[in-house]
Amino acid sequence: MAMAASAKLNTLSSSQWIAHNSFSPRRGSSSRRVSLPIRASSYQHELVQTAKSIASPGRGILAIDESNATCGKRLASIGLDNTEVNRQAYRQLLLTTPGLGEYISGAILFEETLYQSTTDGKQFVDCLRDQNIVPGIKVDKGLVPLPGSNNESWCQGLDGLASRSAEYYKQGARFAKWRTVVSIPCGPSALAVKEAAWGLARYAAISQDNGLVPIVEPEILLDGDHPIERTLEVAEKVWSEVFFYLAENNVLFEGILLKPSMVTPGAEHKEKASPETIAKYTLTMLRRRVPPAVPGIMFLSGGQSEVEATLNLNAMNQSPNPWHVSFSYARALQNTVLKTWQGHPENVEAAQKSLLVRAKANSLAQLGRYSAEGESEEAKKGMFVKGYTY
Repeated sequence: MAMAASAKLNTLSSSQWIAHNSFSPRRGSSSRRVSLPIRASSYQHELVQTAKSIASPGRGILAIDESNATCGKRLASIGLDNTEVNRQAYRQLLLTTPGLGEYISGAILFEETLYQSTTDGKQFVDCLRDQNIVPGIKVDKGLVPLPGSNNESWCQGLDGLASRSAEYYKQGARFAKWRTVVSIPCGPSALAVKEAAWGLARYAAISQDNGLVPIVEPEILLDGDHPIERTLEVAEKVWSEVFFYLAENNVLFEGILLKPSMVTPGAEHKEKASPETIAKYTLTMLRRRVPPAVPGIMFLSGGQSEVEATLNLNAMNQSPNPWHVSFSYARALQNTVLKTWQGHPENVEAAQKSLLVRAKANSLAQLGRYSAEGESEEAKKGMFVKGYTY
């Protein structure tokens, strides 16, 4: 009988399991049975299909959801003013790259970009769809100080999220991103971890209710001089809390994607870890904390060099995993592109080719077939910035 019950449980999705169960009083109690029916999202089938499409073999996510302020910093690095015209020109370069859909399955956009068009009048979301790339949208409203914590942050943006998400869906977005952070040098405090996990869970539930696959991203910052063992300890605690609250909020695990940090030593630690060591610790954490129902793990690069991020991803794909293990990179896909472009129209084609080089490299890493042979010195330069903000 126990085996039959176990077999029955294994056929249920996480949300179905929650819906199937209810709270009952102890034996002998006169209280009435309390049933807590769970209403599954009307988008359930679409959510699962969208997540599977993004988590497809040899493909990952291009993250270009930097705020206007952060995008301005990138433009300033090549001598351009932070204007909408310049932001549009750069994003057009990225999103109209021929052949991008061979390696990229999703693109995370900032709100401004979601509603922008090319200079020829074609909406960016349509440019993406034509290449079988799913449009996504950053929905959080950024980090602010968390009162009562050890100089830590919390992520705002839940107010009005449902109505905004519905509008983003109408505009063509099919997945969402919410980034919160955890700082190891600051503790992290139990308050900060719980706040990060609860905020992510509420965002995920609201997103699914409006047809958007939520990317769940509690970024554990690289800042600090701690060893890799400490990162593993914190990552396990954070993801334990995140999945507890995802379940509490009846989030459909088959309709989410994760965007974790890789488990690495702190950026200022005296010893650098090899890709094999990073893969070992990262996969250990994921196997201990992430249910196999989750379709995709889309890593953030977090200030690693372009080559480091690709080598580490490749090392994680040397044997089969329960989930699609891939990338959701911003700087690790764009750094060389930006420096090649320099804001000059005559450099657009060369910049797009450099984007394809990086996208293909990470595609090969997702398949476990990447080699760093022939990589440029520019691609090997680290991009860690202490206290980096988006």
